[in-house]
Amino acid sequence: MATAVPTLAQKAGGQWSPQVEIAWNRYYPYGELLGHMERLQAAYPGFVEIETIGQSIQGRPMKVMILTNKATGAHKAKPAMWVDGNVHGNEVQGGEATVYLAWWLLEHYSTNPRAKALLDDRTFYLLPSVNPDGRDHWFAAAATPHSSRTGVQPTDNDRDGQADEDPMDDLDGDGEILTMRKRVPLGEGTHRLDQDDPRILIRVQGDQQGDYLVLGQEGIDNDGDGRINEDGIGGYDMNRNWPSDWQPNHIQRGAGDYPFCYPETECVGRFIIDHPNIAAVQSFHNAGGMILRGPGDENIKYPRADIRVYDRLGEEGELILPFYRYMIIYKDLYNVHGGFVTWTYESLGILSFTNELWASSQYWGRDRERTGGWYSSSTRQGLEFNDSVLLGEAFVDWHPYDHPLYGEIEIGGFKHQHGRVAPSFMIEEMIHRNALFCARHAEEIADVKAKAPEVTDLGGGLYRVTVDLVNSSIMPSRSAMAANNGIGTPDLVTLSGDDIQVLAGGVLRDRFHPERMNPVVNQPETVRLESGVPGQGRTTVSWLVRGSGSFEGTFIAEKAANRTFKGTL
Repeated sequence: MATAVPTLAQKAGGQWSPQVEIAWNRYYPYGELLGHMERLQAAYPGFVEIETIGQSIQGRPMKVMILTNKATGAHKAKPAMWVDGNVHGNEVQGGEATVYLAWWLLEHYSTNPRAKALLDDRTFYLLPSVNPDGRDHWFAAAATPHSSRTGVQPTDNDRDGQADEDPMDDLDGDGEILTMRKRVPLGEGTHRLDQDDPRILIRVQGDQQGDYLVLGQEGIDNDGDGRINEDGIGGYDMNRNWPSDWQPNHIQRGAGDYPFCYPETECVGRFIIDHPNIAAVQSFHNAGGMILRGPGDENIKYPRADIRVYDRLGEEGELILPFYRYMIIYKDLYNVHGGFVTWTYESLGILSFTNELWASSQYWGRDRERTGGWYSSSTRQGLEFNDSVLLGEAFVDWHPYDHPLYGEIEIGGFKHQHGRVAPSFMIEEMIHRNALFCARHAEEIADVKAKAPEVTDLGGGLYRVTVDLVNSSIMPSRSAMAANNGIGTPDLVTLSGDDIQVLAGGVLRDRFHPERMNPVVNQPETVRLESGVPGQGRTTVSWLVRGSGSFEGTFIAEKAANRTFKGTL
């Protein structure tokens, strides 16, 4: 049966109609995300494979979409990009952004030359959810915008010998976990009502007197230990469970017993290690509008050459993503030990980013003046958007509840699909911009071409063969981190011919002084390029040979396409 080639959508009244219709104005439970992947596979079998790489703790399949044009080569034979999302269960939009990247490239293959080149020359390994259990818990159970971050393996967070025995409780049964507040006599409270909007509580300072207490998220003392909500569902953080700079729980909360101790991180780690053609990594999180790179700790240093590459890509990312900032994790955010993108770069030499999807300034298309402190200002802006643009849809007004411990209280606040995630009508722009940042990153994976070799007759049957390897992309074929630490396999350039003898070979540092070649000690026909071919640069390799006739050479790299060149003595 002939392989279906993607065709851009039929035109209907001048409108583009995709071959696979997916509504990008909503978020999807895990099973529905997998359904979109399966529909894309059915529509584009020559471009899509789906591989199950493991299972989550609750037994959900961890499925990776392998995306490339099979007609132009096997996926492992091409430089690749790994993209994932949703390592934290509540950070859902990364799943949509990951699938959107595949959908957009496939749907534009036949009309957009750059989309075509990406699918012809690159491979994408796409895992929409690293944490499918947490994702589905966020959809199915009552939650806050911040809850369900963890996986769902029972964890003894309060160290009382029981696990998950005191989670938050949906006291009023509305499907949301909201905030509890209690009115107390004036002077006994920590907060007061905002004079302009009584939905907002402002912390009192100095000699101010408060008449409200903030009691935290909805819940009761389920285990009778005098505390509320102290041991919720799960309690570990898979983005602290990777080997690079891993630290135990007492230093890095949520790190687990040892790196790769969770089935989700183990299967992801195995897959990436088994695919050394992965040259770029993107992991989607939320929120805050950030384009993040390592290091996660100030004591870890990155090579200057790689920082220049990061800076080029990050600065373009700021153009692609309005209101996002290119940032360094430890310096501009906080320390992270055992993080995913620090592992893929520091241990595997792969240039890697984390994008924190969605910035609050996107609500209004501009930064708003902050008054009354960060929390009250953020709440005020959220309420303005809720009232003006959503007609009250995102906020649950304060209402009374008789609490078994606190007595008469009020419950209210923002619903869980607000704050960390974009509202429905703004989802597609958010995921499009972030997905196309991945496309730009993938475009800048090293693209090394071998120039026609130059043959110089030195007399007496001796020749010099010189070839320039030119890289037009921003990224080198081998990162400085990999070169400096012996990570992976160096690039190799080999010369051979039936009637030639290679006497010497090496890298030519100065083409005007070929006698200054750095010679290979053993097997001179094969030159190892420990530093690869630099981004937007070249590496020149030269051999001294004796003989006659034709020869051919090969350039072989883990993270760039292999090339061949030919010539005659």
